[in-house]
Amino acid sequence: MAATHPHLSELDVAAGRLDLSVIVPVLDEAESVAELHAALTATLSATGLSYEIVVVDDGSTDGTGRVLAGLADHDPQLTVIELRRNFGQTAALAAGFDHARGDVVIPMDGDLQNDPADIPRLLAKLDEGYDLVSGWRRDRHDGIVRTFLSRVANRMIGVVTGVRLHDYGCTLKAYRVEIAREIRLYGEMHRFLPALAASMGARIAEIPVAHHPRRFGRSKYGFTRTFKVLLDLLTVRFLSSHGTKPLYVFGGSGFVLCLLGVVAAAGALYEKWANDIYVHRNPLILLAVLLFLLGVTFVLMGLIAELIVRTYHESQSKPIYWVRTTRNLHRVERRR
Repeated sequence: MAATHPHLSELDVAAGRLDLSVIVPVLDEAESVAELHAALTATLSATGLSYEIVVVDDGSTDGTGRVLAGLADHDPQLTVIELRRNFGQTAALAAGFDHARGDVVIPMDGDLQNDPADIPRLLAKLDEGYDLVSGWRRDRHDGIVRTFLSRVANRMIGVVTGVRLHDYGCTLKAYRVEIAREIRLYGEMHRFLPALAASMGARIAEIPVAHHPRRFGRSKYGFTRTFKVLLDLLTVRFLSSHGTKPLYVFGGSGFVLCLLGVVAAAGALYEKWANDIYVHRNPLILLAVLLFLLGVTFVLMGLIAELIVRTYHESQSKPIYWVRTTRNLHRVERRR
């Protein structure tokens, strides 16, 4: 397997840098974590890369924490992060990303449905010059209804975001750490990570990966997930297209509404002079006032959104661009 970069030196490892971090969010997977840990250790050791396994316990109540504690006592390369309660998969992944020390970050499910043997293939593809490699569960071992809904959601996400992948829902992906660290996760946005990365200019690839039937426990996903996907999709579309210029959306809509209000008012005046229908008896005048007021409100909302966006970027020094690489760059002191 081709390494994603030259091996880090012992000094780099001692300083906390590693080649690879595998992030595993778990919830009530006491029967799976020991077997998964053994499979991951065997696969990662064979790569010759320096690595760590970061397992995030998202508020398990079935004894998963005790099993992980026992494993961590005998494996210094296993890091366990126990959250105070169940915060959800997005929060668990965010915790893993925040604590990862590897130059490449690979999240995967903890239910043994993802196969650790696919990790070298993800790394080899990443080595071809990509920033993110997404797994595609081409032969899924889930129910017919769940598989069908997943395909519909994937198609819809691809159309709306412009990033067409077969399987957004596959947790098994490989990220360069600079991509994973720059994406701020909240809500349930983890399934849109490729689309968010693409908005930063990341180069994305997709490869088929294995998918095994669930052997222990039960799935944590329900039908309500479909509705959450639709709502989150609106957020992603807005952030990717108008995240830095919300006035274009609100202001544009406001001007259209104001224009329609003027047209409705003109229609009411025409009815007055042509057909002798008094304005106070014509519902068009009410429609004109409503549309115009809505238009003004939308424009004001856009201005407020602009202030919020500016405060967000300036207070957190949030960049509006991302640099891929530089050569012969000399630092320039900014004038105050």
